[in-house]
Amino acid sequence: MHASCYFAIVWPVVFAVKFRKSSVRTNVMLHAYLSLFGDELQRSSAKKSTIKFALKQFVMTDTKRWKRAAERIVRQRLDLTPIEALSPRSRPQDEAQGYALQIEVNRLLSKSGLGRVVGHKIGCTTPVMQAFLGIPNPCAGDVFAETVRHGSAKVPRSGFVKLGIECEIAVELGRNVFPTDGPFTRDSIAPAVHAVMAAMEIVDDRYRNYSELGVPTLIGDDFFDSGCVLGEPVVEWRGLDLTALSGVTIINDKEVGRGTGGLIMGHPLDALAWLARSRAERGMGLKQGEFVLLGSVVETKWLDTGDTARIEIDALGGVAIRVTK
Repeated sequence: MHASCYFAIVWPVVFAVKFRKSSVRTNVMLHAYLSLFGDELQRSSAKKSTIKFALKQFVMTDTKRWKRAAERIVRQRLDLTPIEALSPRSRPQDEAQGYALQIEVNRLLSKSGLGRVVGHKIGCTTPVMQAFLGIPNPCAGDVFAETVRHGSAKVPRSGFVKLGIECEIAVELGRNVFPTDGPFTRDSIAPAVHAVMAAMEIVDDRYRNYSELGVPTLIGDDFFDSGCVLGEPVVEWRGLDLTALSGVTIINDKEVGRGTGGLIMGHPLDALAWLARSRAERGMGLKQGEFVLLGSVVETKWLDTGDTARIEIDALGGVAIRVTK
């Protein structure tokens, strides 16, 4: 049996046994298992009974709970209705449950026309953003194909509840990162990075009151993410001191904020390592070709119709948007 097929069968069984008492984790692992190994299983000659045995480990007992919550969030998000707090019965109680809800939310969003997940974002990786949101730890979300722009873009104000931008450093992955590749550190994750680029995350404060929703629900809704604008990939990045790179946000030709890469958890690649660890704990990896927005070095800035904005990062270039009606 091919090595990758072996891991495709054995890996979910091992993790399912380890976490068999947690419906949240098994649901997350099922998603990861299918996304990482689905093609391999189709190509392999493994017996269907063996594959079926592995998949049975991932039965989630509270599927209906997350389905109802996800349907409500997605409906409000697509209708641009400020998202209200979920009922106590359907509200995720911790971050693990928030990520389980996120899987169902993103499944529905992909089906709604946003396309497949092509990248990830990490929020609250810098002191300025943790203070701004009152949240002390990083939180992750996914980014969809139809929400990604390159270089410069026009963004309709009518497509958001409250439109904002963030000044970010992003990386593009040059290979798969599997949950079993850990432990993940700045040095161990660096070889997986193909390119580094300037990026503008487009966010939407689409919540009636985000502080009342709670962090787990915000995670379930991809933590404010609504897309991004990516700059040109810089492949020859290894000679750069990522901590020293200065990023600036400029709105209507006026500088409104500045920060350095060192604000991102001490080093931008520490944020990437955090994401790899976080996803590995949930049985998930990262895919070759995906990008990761590592966190904003400048506090979120809000835009309105007619505004122009750009972000520039030393040695990486910049990106820009113009807000239309």
